[in-house]
Amino acid sequence: MPKPNPLTPAEISRVIEMAWEDRTPFEAIQSQFALPEAEVIRLMRANISAGAFKRWRSRVTGRKTKHLHLRDKSITRHQSSTHNNVHR
Repeated sequence: MPKPNPLTPAEISRVIEMAWEDRTPFEAIQSQFALPEAEVIRLMRANISAGAFKRWRSRVTGRKTKHLHLRDKSITRHQSSTHNNVHR
């Protein structure tokens, strides 16, 4: 039986936004929202359309910037430098 999601709608929206961002690793989402990668995948599947989920999964699977252990050590940011300009 799945556990209830303790996140608010605003937090769910932010997790989805972070999951779509290329440079935000899953570890940053886990640090901020206590959601491991598997839970982020479940959240995405439950809250976006099937087509969008399929596109997202193919986009992030194996992507070096989404996993800290695969990422180049010189990359220290996890948020796009244009983040505040794009969504505000």
